[in-house]
Formats: sequence, structure tokens, C-alpha cells
Amino acid sequence: MGIFKWFKSGTRMKRWMFVILLGVVLVCYGIATIMNMTELSILSIVGTIVLSIIGFMLVIVGIIYSQKRVLELLVEDTDDRIAEKKKDVNVNSLIFNKTVYKEGPKIVVIGGGTGLNTVLKGLKDYTSNLTAIASMTDYAEGQNESNSPMPLEDVRRSIVSLSQNEIEMERLLKLKLSSGTDFTSIFVSAMQQINGEGSKFIENISNVLNITGKILPVTLDKMGICAELEDGTVIEDKAKISETSMAKISRINRVFIAPTNVRPAPGVLEAIAEADAIVIGPGNLYTEVIPNLLIKGISRAIKESKAIKIYIGNIMTKPRRNR
Repeated sequence: MGIFKWFKSGTRMKRWMFVILLGVVLVCYGIATIMNMTELSILSIVGTIVLSIIGFMLVIVGIIYSQKRVLELLVEDTDDRIAEKKKDVNVNSLIFNKTVYKEGPKIVVIGGGTGLNTVLKGLKDYTSNLTAIASMTDYAEGQNESNSPMPLEDVRRSIVSLSQNEIEMERLLKLKLSSGTDFTSIFVSAMQQINGEGSKFIENISNVLNITGKILPVTLDKMGICAELEDGTVIEDKAKISETSMAKISRINRVFIAPTNVRPAPGVLEAIAEADAIVIGPGNLYTEVIPNLLIKGISRAIKESKAIKIYIGNIMTKPRRNR
């Protein structure tokens, strides 16, 4: 078939070829008329020149729009995103180069768990200016111990979501070595030694793995999520909030972080301030969404930001959690 299928009905190529042909005819007619004139008059000369100019403009317009349509047809045939739904996609929105892609809207996504990663998977096809602010509330028991490891589960999930090959990236990060240690722990430890203990090492992990956008931990301070039930019980372990709430048949009255003076990681407040859109959620409201907003300065930065604020709520609630 090749190029001949471009001239089928619905491809909108024939109209522009006709416009080019009409323009060529008008230009040739104008030139021929002038060359064969036996008597020159201002009116006939002006009319012929105008006709030639119109023909010349038709040729230019026809060439421009035919080339644009050729590019659209090439995108339709080669872009995997519209392989199964060509009729439902605006092809014009898919014609972009890497520069335009990098100049897409700056979007900050705040949350944790699988909800955060679902949003990231969808947004990475439209802009590379993505910043995932991942929760860091999994220290659980022993959160005040100096040797307590940094909780990187949400960071790992975000890396997978923003990678070009999610399946292979997940297999790599979950790989268990013969020594019993997983690849993620060794890789993160090596990056920390090279870049230091700040959030820079996580940003460099994103660069080394060549993922879309960047990932920032919401804080580098050790932080736990605590909950107070309506009966006065205080739960200081995130993993036990649901279990204890169910066992006592008591709703959650409030949540708080410990310690309360947790600082945001470097770059978090700047990313929020520069964002064109801020997406919060979805995710567990008390353990994955609210804790990020309780960190010093984050709620205020979101409030003062001129970005569009989007909250994605869950379609279901958990028992004893949300009123």
C-alpha cells in the first residue's frame, strides 16, 4: 500500500493537492496572459497580477497544509498511544518534539502508596516537568533510632511509575541478590556514599535511571504518623492504626506526626512554588495524604501557590477511617 493509502477518503490529502494545482494553474495563466497581451492597460495588468498573486498564495498554503497533514499521518501510523483509538485522539496534540515536551506544565504530585503511582503513570505521557513528592512515614517502631533505615518504598514505586519500561524497572529494583540483599538497598547505599545524605542522592537516582521527571522525599527527618481515636487511645505506629481502630471499634479523631517539627526536604517548597498544577492524592487520607501536609511549611506553600490545586479523593472509604 505505502503512500497510496494517504490518498484514500478521509485522509484529507486530496484537497490540499487540489489547492496546489489550482494555484499553479492561476500563476501559469497570469504569466501566459501577460506574455500574450497585444495591448497593455492598467486594469488588465492589475487584474492579471492579482490573479497570479492569489495563485502563488494558494500554492504556499497548499504546500504548508499538505506537509502538516503528512506529519499527522506519520504520527497516526507510528505513535503507540493511538494505535487502538485513532478516532478518539487529537493528533495535533501528539505532534511535539522533545523541547516542547520538556516545556510542558510543571506538575507536582503529593501523596503515597499506589494512588500516587497511578497518577504519575498517566501524567508522564504529557510532560516531563513532573515532581513526585513521596511520603516518608514508614519508620514505624524504632523511628527515633539513629540506625533506622530511610523508608524508600514510595520512592521505589515512583521510580517504577516514571520509568519508560515499568516492568523491567520493577524487576530490577526488586531483584534479590545471592547474598540476600535486594538491589534497591545496595544501589541506594552506593548513591548515598557518592552524593551524601541529602535529598540530592534521590534526584541523582532519577537521573542515573533516566526516568521522566524527578522524585523528592517529602522530608529527610525521621517521621512517624500517629493517630488519636475518639476513645482517647493514641496509636504511635502507622502500621497499627487500622488494626487498633477496628479492634476498639473507635473512629479516628485526629492524626499528627511525631516529632512535630519535621522539616521539608530541600527542593520541596521550591517545586510547589514553581508548579503550574498541584495534585494531591489519591491514597489513604490519614496515613499517605495528610502526613505530607502536616510538615512545616508545606500547607502554607500550597496555599500561597498560584497553581491549580487538584485533590483526587478515593471512591471508597476504609472502616473507622473517614467520616
